[in-house]
Amino acid sequence: MSTVSITRVPSLSALLGIAVAVALCTPPVHAASPVDIRVYTDHEHPVTADAATRVVELDAPARLEAALNASLPSDASQAAAIVQERLMQRSPDWQREMAAAYQGVTDAWSLGITHLPAVVVDARYVVYGDPDVTHAVARIEAYRSTHP
Repeated sequence: MSTVSITRVPSLSALLGIAVAVALCTPPVHAASPVDIRVYTDHEHPVTADAATRVVELDAPARLEAALNASLPSDASQAAAIVQERLMQRSPDWQREMAAAYQGVTDAWSLGITHLPAVVVDARYVVYGDPDVTHAVARIEAYRSTHP
């Protein structure tokens, strides 16, 4: 002989009440980890960051242009021909790299970055002068937890 167990299904209002209670006891979403971390720096201000962190080097455009213009002759027409040849050899990778470098400069300008290095979280919080990205992000998270 088999045994059958019968249980009562909770009512919809009871389930709704439980869902509301759980939602009220759950920590707020703003306490979550940062979504977007970007570091703005240059070669004079090295930073320690993991591979997942986007590091924008604001002197990248100048370095790319210097590499393109390296060892050019003084004759303008010869120099122009060499630059054209280098561009043909490096394109489109070089063009993408240059566009990304200038986009980083534009982003830093639009965020109002004033000092380097600058660790920016969610395009809203910034820590200046801390080369340890993990430490800077921890400072931002501590601030966010006390200022929701």
